[in-house]
Amino acid sequence: MGAPEAEIELKFRIAPEQRSALEAALDAESAERLLLRARYYDTAEGHLSAARIALRLRQEGERWVQTVKRPGKDPMHRLEDNADVSVSPGAAPTLDLARHGKSGAGEALERALDGAQPELRYETDILRTRCTLPIGASCVEVALDVGEIRAGALKESVSELEFELLSGPVDGLLELAEEWAARFGLVLDVTSKAERGERLAAGGSPSPATYFERAQLPKKLSVAQARALLLGATLAHALPNAAAISSGRYSPEHVHQLRVALRRIRTVAKAFGPEDRERDATLRALFQTLGRARDEDVLVRTPTPAFEAAVAAGLAPPGHPVARMRDDLAQDDLARAMREIGTTRLWLQLLRLAQSRVGPHDERWSRASARVLKKWRRRARKHAAKWTELDAESRHRLRKRVKRLRYLMEFCAPTGSAREHKRELSKLHSLQAALGEGNDIVAAQAWLAARPALTGTETFAAGWLAREASSLEGRCARAAAAWLHP
Repeated sequence: MGAPEAEIELKFRIAPEQRSALEAALDAESAERLLLRARYYDTAEGHLSAARIALRLRQEGERWVQTVKRPGKDPMHRLEDNADVSVSPGAAPTLDLARHGKSGAGEALERALDGAQPELRYETDILRTRCTLPIGASCVEVALDVGEIRAGALKESVSELEFELLSGPVDGLLELAEEWAARFGLVLDVTSKAERGERLAAGGSPSPATYFERAQLPKKLSVAQARALLLGATLAHALPNAAAISSGRYSPEHVHQLRVALRRIRTVAKAFGPEDRERDATLRALFQTLGRARDEDVLVRTPTPAFEAAVAAGLAPPGHPVARMRDDLAQDDLARAMREIGTTRLWLQLLRLAQSRVGPHDERWSRASARVLKKWRRRARKHAAKWTELDAESRHRLRKRVKRLRYLMEFCAPTGSAREHKRELSKLHSLQAALGEGNDIVAAQAWLAARPALTGTETFAAGWLAREASSLEGRCARAAAAWLHP
């Protein structure tokens, strides 16, 4: 059994037309080639993948290795436990969970499997072209992996470039990755071969959206330490959804979750810095691109109950209005936006910030977060108190303030009673949801108002939306009052 190791690595998807240029660049650095054949194991029910654990046997040249991989503290880190496997000439290697003993990996396997037995789920055949490059005080392995993943009769090609830190500061890896990303048009993709293999074994379905997992903040942290942990958690939320969108195989939920992740990232940056206008402008532009895509989805989704009611009343043929609305929507450019070098630079910049533990001052996180929370709560409450005077745009700004306040409260430890903290979060969530529905209705009404002439079905929808807006007005007022006057 080998000692557990923490891998620090990043993977990038490469365009087919860049493969020969990458091979030439690696060969210029005296690259070596290695054939990697791996077998991945899990239960039929997916016990290990549900626990985000990968278990494999891999042939690396003449050597066989059994490996357990688990998530680390952020998207760059993976915990790995390796055990050499003795194989007699002509014999096939066998899986043996005891090779990981009572290590952290072995205990994680035991908990995840809960007595179930893993079986072969999928295999990979990879030709790796790799070299080692020094950069500053760091040493980085650059590896081009080309091959395929197989699960039964299904296959999926692999073409990715990996940067792994062998020694030295992580800044060296990030600097080299950014340089090669700009040079070869690389697209950051945190999806592992194991995750791709599990989806293939399940029939080749697209990846599900990834949701936020709250970071555990130890006591007595500085602002810089807490910010790094929070950014690591928010990037673990953002990057898998961004990877799905950049691949072109995504759902509206991927878009929604990436927008939520970007809001959380912007909340951390706005509250605790460091100030960076270029970074913030890129974040804002990306968020706006995602917002346009979500608005298009809202324009289809929000009036749907009205259109369905019109169909049921015999006022329209089934599916007609929604289909026409989809035809009217602008062509989706999200995948292209996710593949732009500016987006890749943004992710790398945020990952660098998530590694930093040094801030401009030593202020305690508990003190700083309580101060910012008090300021943001006061502003949001003052805004909400004027509810009856707010127009649609002002209500939209209130919704954004409520979201930021809620995200910050989720990041922070309660300043008073834990029960009161939880109760206020619930009230903020209710207010945010009501304001969000109102914003969606306003967007749908604006779309209908811009039509040159309304059909009978669209007139029906306009009336339905007006009634919904009137009903929602009271719900928003009650939600605001419940928060303002507990």
